Amino acid sequence: MRSSLPTLASLLLLFFSCLSIALAHSIESTHDGNTRVIPSKILIKGGTIVNHDREFKSDVLIIDDKIAQISPTITLTDDINLKIIDATDRYVMPGGIDPHVHLELQFMGTVSKDDFYHGTRAALSGGTTTIMDFAIPAKGQSYIDIVNEYKNKGKKACSDYALHVGIIDYNEKVGEEMEQLVKYHGINSFKMFLAYKGVFQVNDEELFKAMKKAKELGAITQVHAENGDLVVQGQNEMIAKGVTGPEGHPQSRPSNIEAEAVHRASEIAFAAGNAPLYIVHVMSKAAMEEVARAKAKGYRIVGEPIAAGLSLDESVYYEGDWMQRAKYVMSPPIRTKQDQEALVKGLKARILDLTGTDHCVFDSEQKKMGLNDFRKIPNGVNGIEDRMTVLFDRLVVTGELSPSDYVRVTSTEAAQIFNIYPKKGTIQVGSEADIILLNPNRKKTISAKTHHQNIDYNVYEGREVTGVVEVTISRGVVVWENDELKVESGHGQFVATPPFGKMFNGLEKENHEPRKVEV
Repeated sequence: MRSSLPTLASLLLLFFSCLSIALAHSIESTHDGNTRVIPSKILIKGGTIVNHDREFKSDVLIIDDKIAQISPTITLTDDINLKIIDATDRYVMPGGIDPHVHLELQFMGTVSKDDFYHGTRAALSGGTTTIMDFAIPAKGQSYIDIVNEYKNKGKKACSDYALHVGIIDYNEKVGEEMEQLVKYHGINSFKMFLAYKGVFQVNDEELFKAMKKAKELGAITQVHAENGDLVVQGQNEMIAKGVTGPEGHPQSRPSNIEAEAVHRASEIAFAAGNAPLYIVHVMSKAAMEEVARAKAKGYRIVGEPIAAGLSLDESVYYEGDWMQRAKYVMSPPIRTKQDQEALVKGLKARILDLTGTDHCVFDSEQKKMGLNDFRKIPNGVNGIEDRMTVLFDRLVVTGELSPSDYVRVTSTEAAQIFNIYPKKGTIQVGSEADIILLNPNRKKTISAKTHHQNIDYNVYEGREVTGVVEVTISRGVVVWENDELKVESGHGQFVATPPFGKMFNGLEKENHEPRKVEV
């Protein structure tokens, strides 16, 4: 017979749970001898609140994990549980939402270096309070199993996280699992690859059927848009010509290969009933023009450029020694300066909608797996910690975007697309207290010596940027202040993304039924 006495492990778990509550809150005795938890309070005073639609001077009161009050002047006295933060000359903004990261991803014979602890810790230090990762199964693995596996990895997360699911094949059973994931596992987006032949790549029929199923479920289809067959041809041609270094990578997968895949994906999505389509990491002007073309035709499509594509150019593949150039190998590759400028203008014109990072980091030793063959260099760059500052410097300091538009493309649009707004992505009463204080005048120099990402280099090494996140608040807890992290593993929570977000608004009124002639 099993004993009903608590185990040592359960007692320790209870002790540390109570301790964590005590550290975050004060506990006082009541008149009847019991105890009660006193809510934690943070008062942000004197800042300029910046939401996606307006800027205004106001104070913000946070109680526990929610925004409780927004008013020009909030005064609280004699409250020992109140923390006051002076936000004079600072922007008070919603915490960043990075919709595109890969933490501890098994890929190209290795595993990305940032796990859910190190990656989310770095994110918070840079002002990102929610990340969205991709649960991608091995061939033959259950899609539900890989989501459960990622949620288990997420138990050590420092920031909140949500999940997309990578679909690497399609049949009736996969469709049934997609339905289970949407209904019971908090998933509203599925990513499919038109590249990585023999690993992740799907064919057009699989893409079409998965898009129809996703639309039926109220889920978004995301697409990695490159023509995988042509990529393989280009890679083989480079190797045959003796181009084995990192410079072979961008030459093997030019922008027209990316643009063709965006065009094909958008037409297949429309054929599937104008299924909502999200193009990840738009890297070229040609690909962006295909997004613009689809939008002009009324297709439900959004485009996501990433920090690297908006701030770097292809010269990185041709300058420096092998390792210096290998750092930047990612897919699609970083394009020309002209492409970078076009992407910035496209973001400004709302042809492109929001920004991510495609953060997927491999250290120098892992990159050397492709020392004699660029095809074997693990693909990925850093950005989870750098995005907010790099993009403020690139977009706001230069006058390309207003501070409100910056909030839109780094936070609010992601929250709205993935249907977690206004829980996240805004500063308003009742929203979760994910807030950053950004100093628009402070400068810093980015370096691997000072960053928190778990790699020995940084693709922005030596870059001086203006606009620094000085305070990060995650669900009512100050986790970054005075250039110090104050967060523990497990603080982060899984964020379920409900189906039928804004990309589905009015879709039911569109007529995609066939016409029949009665004779």
